[in-house]
Amino acid sequence: MRTILVSGDGSALIAAATALHAAGQGRRTLLLAAGDPHRTLDAALGGRLTGLPTPYAEHLTAARVDEQDAFRATLDGFGDRLGPALDLIGAAPLDPEELTPLPGTRQLALLRALRTADAEVLVVAAPDPAELIATLALPEQLTRYLDRLLPEQRQAARALRPLLAAVAGVPMPADWLFSARTKAVAVLAEARSAVEDPGTSVRLVVDADHFDFDELRRIRAGFALYGQRLDAVVAHRALPTAAVDSPDPWLAAQAAREHDRLTGLADELGGLPLLVCRRPEPTLEGMAAQLYGEVEPVPYDTPWQVVDRLAEEGLLIWRLALPGADRSELELVRRGDELVVGLGGYRRILPLPSALRRCTVQGAGMGEGVLSVRFAPDPALWPTDWPRGIR
Repeated sequence: MRTILVSGDGSALIAAATALHAAGQGRRTLLLAAGDPHRTLDAALGGRLTGLPTPYAEHLTAARVDEQDAFRATLDGFGDRLGPALDLIGAAPLDPEELTPLPGTRQLALLRALRTADAEVLVVAAPDPAELIATLALPEQLTRYLDRLLPEQRQAARALRPLLAAVAGVPMPADWLFSARTKAVAVLAEARSAVEDPGTSVRLVVDADHFDFDELRRIRAGFALYGQRLDAVVAHRALPTAAVDSPDPWLAAQAAREHDRLTGLADELGGLPLLVCRRPEPTLEGMAAQLYGEVEPVPYDTPWQVVDRLAEEGLLIWRLALPGADRSELELVRRGDELVVGLGGYRRILPLPSALRRCTVQGAGMGEGVLSVRFAPDPALWPTDWPRGIR
């Protein structure tokens, strides 16, 4: 499945136009509202979206992420286990009608939608970039917490639980906790698979006249840090090209300034496409034709790789593509077999490739949007009689 997460200023309308473009190519498409609090999509499509996909055009259905349903689904299966505990403390269980979404439910609902959607193309009117980055990073982070707090190896201790309780008095978690862990790990694996699928990408939307270069760089760096692929940046509400030659001096100056900003943005994006939608704002079909025509952006992926410089410099270099990253906001910490990378408000813990675990960090540098971390073999862990090269 091809999944396009459209995020940013004006993302709802761009998502609708993108979905129409995909459906116009004969692909079964689902348009999903997940970050549209003002129901812009409802107004644009002329109907109220619900949790059930509703036909809008040929090959195109539209729906809204149902946080209430996702919250109930998350709690499904725990009622019979929590009931005895609630009875013990004299608390009455909540009825289904009393369950209301808690903070974080929206992120979990979006992840659930990504792994359960049934379509050839899924186009999501996603939350703002900061929330989307946090949402897409959630499966990896929660899996890490489960591995640390309730490691799988402890399941073997269930057989010893009665003996330990009788002989040593060691408290052990109830069996249902391990069962819940197994289920949670499976769900997170499915969500992570959907997030990391090569067909999943992010399409950023900016206002042609009001975007901030520094903010856009931070957003790109945040997505890159968590391994999210961008496929395009869309600038909408741009002035008509003819405005540059307008007899109105003010309008001509505004158009010239906007042209220079968009040219600078295109240069900064490098190989990442910049798509422009101009005023007056056309219909959704017109917007789709103006943005895409016959072109379909594809995920722009720059793989991270270990470069072998042992023969020349005695080093292995881990190159991490982080376009937009600011050197002054970069933080690096080696923690055992992991590298903690911080970029401003974003932080990710990366497991080191096997060869680098037998090395010590010699330094790092940032250039042209690539973080290069230098490693030298540790003599105590890298025997001299082994052949040189990456292992």
